Amino acid sequence: MVPIDDYVLDVLMRDLVGHDQQPAAYLIYIYLYGQAVRNKWKPISASLRTLADATGLSKSAIHTALEKLRRRELIVSASDHATATPHHCVLRHWRK
Repeated sequence: MVPIDDYVLDVLMRDLVGHDQQPAAYLIYIYLYGQAVRNKWKPISASLRTLADATGLSKSAIHTALEKLRRRELIVSASDHATATPHHCVLRHWRK
């Protein structure tokens, strides 16, 4: 079982899906959130292909979604070098 903060369900879904019209960003955030909970909030190693296989979205939709999540400061992504699999940290700024 993965507990989800009320903010993710009550506010973030409406903001990303309704206002920003980016349902893919919401799906990616939910997927990364679930993985983060299972890994005790450690960074999640996931390529575009990994995320595509896990969510059923296209790699281009995932790329756009990740950019949107970074701009909204909902995730931080980093990689060791240009061709390395990125690590994504899920941020929860509403819990400060």
